[in-house]
Amino acid sequence: MSTTNKTVYIVGGPTCTGKSTVAFFLAKRINGEIVNCDSVQLYKYMDIGSAKPSEKHMAAVPHHLYDFVDPRENFTVAQYQKLAEEKIDDILARGKTPILVGGTGLYLNSVLYDMDFAAKPVDMKRRKELEDLGAKYGSDYLHQLLSAVDPEAAARIHPNNLRKIVRAIEAYELGGSINSMDKLKPNKKYDFRFYALTMDREWLYDRINKRVITLIRAGLIDEVKKLRSMGLTLDDPSMKSIGYKELFPYLDGETDLKTAVYEIMKNTRRYAKRQMTWLRRYDNVHWVEIRKGEAVSAVLDQILADVPDAKSANSERQSK
Repeated sequence: MSTTNKTVYIVGGPTCTGKSTVAFFLAKRINGEIVNCDSVQLYKYMDIGSAKPSEKHMAAVPHHLYDFVDPRENFTVAQYQKLAEEKIDDILARGKTPILVGGTGLYLNSVLYDMDFAAKPVDMKRRKELEDLGAKYGSDYLHQLLSAVDPEAAARIHPNNLRKIVRAIEAYELGGSINSMDKLKPNKKYDFRFYALTMDREWLYDRINKRVITLIRAGLIDEVKKLRSMGLTLDDPSMKSIGYKELFPYLDGETDLKTAVYEIMKNTRRYAKRQMTWLRRYDNVHWVEIRKGEAVSAVLDQILADVPDAKSANSERQSK
């Protein structure tokens, strides 16, 4: 890996803020390559519901860690961390700029911080503390704690499933405290430039609702049918993802399509809110506000405003 360039861009933000599009045009501007940081987009056969980047964008700019894991497999954060750092190192070694894109907080933490996912013995004392908290305040209380640190896991686990909630918290605590990220040591291997996209909440929620309709019309129901025909059930971690789990009751005849669509919208909005809560915990985030009608180029100008090389390139472009 090059010792002169350690810059890694991160484009984060809640779902439906346009991260993939912004990252694509950013990559075109800075000679970058995109590394996925979304826990659903890494799965094969889950293109529509996960809103993967378009084939056109993937062909125009190298995209890594998309569409390579069988949805029947249980892919871990430790596996992601290893592969992501390998990709980042390879991109830097070739003189290009890695751009991490996505909203999966624990995946992001695994790269931002020096998190050790090596096998550790179960801390039975800590497990009992968590179980006692659940017994005293209810499993929903623990579920809220889990949502604050790992919203993706929380979205997959029912608030009443105390055992799975406790195990998810234990998994998170392999790399940090449930109470804060203050104890995590920064990964000094890279120079991170962390940008989080944000927008007016009502506009974001409207975008979410409209995208759900778009995904349904694009064939999401048939996509879930195909996954079910492969033997996938709600017991598979991949099928606990938003946009997939809500369609199982519909396909089983337990509810109607209108209800299923409403549940997807509601759960996606809640997920976006949890993602914002997660992002506010970082000290090194540069917030980039997206306004209605604003061109992608204006968003990129906000991101590149503090980058000397990019400033020069922009000036040259504008003078031509």
